Amino acid sequence: MIFEKIHTVPTSDELTNKAFKRAARAMSGKTIEGRDSRLRANESMVLTAANIFTDNLANIVRRFPSFEQLPTFYYELADVLVGIEKLKMSLASVDWASRKIHEVSRSYVGKIRDADLPEPVRKEAFGRIASIVKSINKDLLFLNEARNILRKLPDVHDEPTIVIAGYPNVGKSSFVSKITGATPEIAAYPFTTKGVAIGHFIRNDIRYQVMDTPGLLDRPMAERNNIERQAITAIHFLDAVVMFIIDPSESCGYEIEDQKRLLAEIRENFDLPLLVVANKSDRPEFRNMDEVELNISTITGEGMEEVMEKLLEMIEEKRLQSLEEASSDDPDEELTL
Repeated sequence: MIFEKIHTVPTSDELTNKAFKRAARAMSGKTIEGRDSRLRANESMVLTAANIFTDNLANIVRRFPSFEQLPTFYYELADVLVGIEKLKMSLASVDWASRKIHEVSRSYVGKIRDADLPEPVRKEAFGRIASIVKSINKDLLFLNEARNILRKLPDVHDEPTIVIAGYPNVGKSSFVSKITGATPEIAAYPFTTKGVAIGHFIRNDIRYQVMDTPGLLDRPMAERNNIERQAITAIHFLDAVVMFIIDPSESCGYEIEDQKRLLAEIRENFDLPLLVVANKSDRPEFRNMDEVELNISTITGEGMEEVMEKLLEMIEEKRLQSLEEASSDDPDEELTL
């Protein structure tokens, strides 16, 4: 997943202890026989510590992805959860510290070479460097917190997607399992108590993604907090269609009128193609509904193939529409003779 390469971000104290211990080992390996060797040993301590700092800080920045190149889905989620601008500012502070320590260490190497006693100059250099690292500790703490949150985001691929919506127990996970032929992979969303279920299937050499988002699209908007509401907007940026599952038998525990109100909210809040499907057609209390386009039973398999064909047709129509819109935004220039 896109954020997996981000390692644990150390605190300023952890970095300082690591760098100065390594510098002390560098000194212990030197033989002091006169002024020149004494100078070189202290220079080595400063340069060793500085390299540990600059390398570690530069690696922190490098391992975070370029936000401008993030898929819009992940960009929106990262912005909701941790704040892209705040991330950029903290990464800029860490990058500044890395470059500043390099500059300061080179400056103090020159001072050591001109000093009668190199140890006080080396200690002063250590103090300056430690102060620089301490000044960005709040940024390091924030980046580690952000790293822990972002690593929990689900592994959503940039491929045609079917997003499943509807109240709990209407058969969403059963549908995902049926069409993917496997138990969906469960990944935790950092802003919900439940995991998002993701499955995949291949038709005509094209891989499709099926996503069920319990905790987001399974209850009225009024019951969602602000972060959940904002996170829902990220789904708009997927190459997706939405399938809303209704349980007319009400065996899910939710009345039809409640399910219809949730459907109306999904229609209102999603500018994506929507297919309404009624599940549990095998149950005696099942009834037909005007709002429903197709009936299925995830138990018997009735209607599943028709639903799949319709969803794939909707995805293809959406793709063609996107191509038409893109071409109309950038029409070919007229040829001139």
